[in-house]
Amino acid sequence: MEFLLDSHTHTIASGHAYNTMNEMVRAAADRGLKLLGITEHAMAMAGTCNEFHFMNLKVLPREMGGIEVYFGTEANIVDYDGRMDMRQNLLERMDVVIASMHIPCIRPGTIAENTRACVKAIENPAVNILGHPDDARFPVDYEEVVAAAKEHHVLLELNNTSLGPNTTRRNARENDIAMLKLCRRYDAPIIVNSDAHCAMDVGGHEYAKALLSELEFPEHLIVNRSVEAYKKYTNRS
Repeated sequence: MEFLLDSHTHTIASGHAYNTMNEMVRAAADRGLKLLGITEHAMAMAGTCNEFHFMNLKVLPREMGGIEVYFGTEANIVDYDGRMDMRQNLLERMDVVIASMHIPCIRPGTIAENTRACVKAIENPAVNILGHPDDARFPVDYEEVVAAAKEHHVLLELNNTSLGPNTTRRNARENDIAMLKLCRRYDAPIIVNSDAHCAMDVGGHEYAKALLSELEFPEHLIVNRSVEAYKKYTNRS
């Protein structure tokens, strides 16, 4: 199956990534992608851009280098009630919103606390994707998370970086297998993303593809197969 998009990438604006927007777009075009999502870390992450960066995304063209570009955020879940580090009305203006838990922005809680944080974020109507829900440092009840994602029309992310050899996330493979088996049972769609922080990783989905092949995961549940399928899960159609 050909993957046509990568919806989770970062530029130098995120503070700990290494390429410009133009370089990331060029890399996506070189990979043959049809759509790229640039989703900078929101404000609770050290070193990232400030609120004005996100307020001014309206000035950017949504077609660059021959591909569509969606500009949004990877918002940080900052408490166990699923609150995020961006005003709701600004979240709603993003083309795409990924909600994720990161060690610098929230202390790992119990399974119940982490699950509540994820589910409450999923229930936010501005959220489109739950980012890398595979880190054993943030254990969750995957059945509850998958069921909530299905109910609220939110994509669960299979994060290629989590499965790579340099990841700091723990037990991602085992957790992704558990999540994917439940996604199959609940008929809950997923999105495969690179989480690229440098241009050479844009469109890099090889570890995720290998796992999906191993599990014989249904192609109709992978939105990377179609730009139109992906757009049904974003804030900009």
